[in-house]
Amino acid sequence: MSKWLSKPLGKTVTFQKGRKVETSAEELPGYLRYLGAGSLVGKNDGYASTVNAVRATSKDVLMLWDGERSGLVGYNLEGVVSSTVSKLATLGEVTAPYLYYFLSRNFEWIQNRRTGTGVPHVPKDLGRIMIVNFPKCEDTQKQITTILQTIDEAIEQTEALIEKYSLVKAGMMHDLFTRGLTPDGKLRPSREEAPELYKETLIGWLPLEWDLKPLGSMSKIASGITLNSKSEPAQSVSVPYLRVANVQDGYLDLAEMKEIRVSKEAVARYALQEGDVLMNEGGDFDKLGRGTVWPGDIDPCIHQNHVFRVRTEKQILRPYFLTFWSQSNHGKKYFLLSSKQSTNLASINSKQLNAYPIGVPTTDEQSEIEIRITSVNSKLETLEHEKHKLLVQKSGLMHDLLTGEVPVNVAEPEAANV
Repeated sequence: MSKWLSKPLGKTVTFQKGRKVETSAEELPGYLRYLGAGSLVGKNDGYASTVNAVRATSKDVLMLWDGERSGLVGYNLEGVVSSTVSKLATLGEVTAPYLYYFLSRNFEWIQNRRTGTGVPHVPKDLGRIMIVNFPKCEDTQKQITTILQTIDEAIEQTEALIEKYSLVKAGMMHDLFTRGLTPDGKLRPSREEAPELYKETLIGWLPLEWDLKPLGSMSKIASGITLNSKSEPAQSVSVPYLRVANVQDGYLDLAEMKEIRVSKEAVARYALQEGDVLMNEGGDFDKLGRGTVWPGDIDPCIHQNHVFRVRTEKQILRPYFLTFWSQSNHGKKYFLLSSKQSTNLASINSKQLNAYPIGVPTTDEQSEIEIRITSVNSKLETLEHEKHKLLVQKSGLMHDLLTGEVPVNVAEPEAANV
């Protein structure tokens, strides 16, 4: 097993913080990529002048020194270092890739030691208080980083596929909710190609065969129970209930289910049925009206007053079609324009939800639209699950390899023939 050493970070690297320089959104003569907080997570921070600048090469490790995510690190970047970023140049004993992974693993450790009353920053004595553990053998360091780089590549490839299928889904939903499907399962020709197949409505152009109806005319909408911990009804029973946190955009998060004691009459009144569509009363602008279909896995289960229950007439409006419509541009636009808004938050009431306009094709066409979107959703769920597994695997490997708990095998050089 390779011998391991422990040294203060300041004995293994030199620190050089970036300087303020002129920046530009476009690359200009004498400008290079600007390496700020965004660059450390794969974004483009723009470009910066090289005059009096601190420049980083692909062999330097960069650390965000100031800001909410101070301690964040990046590697293999070239350009001009931001004034909020510090360049760490290794002194030779520790390879830059190994240092990058070591610092990445200790991000939370650094965050917990930040200082500053305004903008938080990395502790100024980080070089003294942080101890770096590393194999003395450079080949062992390289072997460790090769393993971690391999899993990073797998994560990047999975993220690229998630982005690809997310774009596919967005394009598909736009087409499905503006053009719909013909009886043979094909998209209708676009309005530009066949204007006679479309009609203008209050929410824009829709296929001629579609009706535009308010949600309340095709469903029963009900608010949930108001929580009141001060009183407990006689002969009460304990039942699980759904909170806003449980109802996400297109899925349910049931990892933490809370219970409440209510009367048996309240259970009967607020109990959810399989196929009920759950929609949140309020939240962030981009999550307003988010919801999903209740699968009926927990029975009985009720819902609190900030979660609306929409029980559709299924022979007219299918629950999953309604959920997907609410995720489309039509749904998002309606909620944003009709909601009551405050700083960073918005809300809707039952009157607005009852008036919510829905483009309604035949139930057969609704079913076909559901199948298309569900297929892409299943692919995205599989990829997200794969990404989660890789991240868990990476976390375990970083612990095992960067502490020396699990040794790596480095081939010994063969003896020369005499």
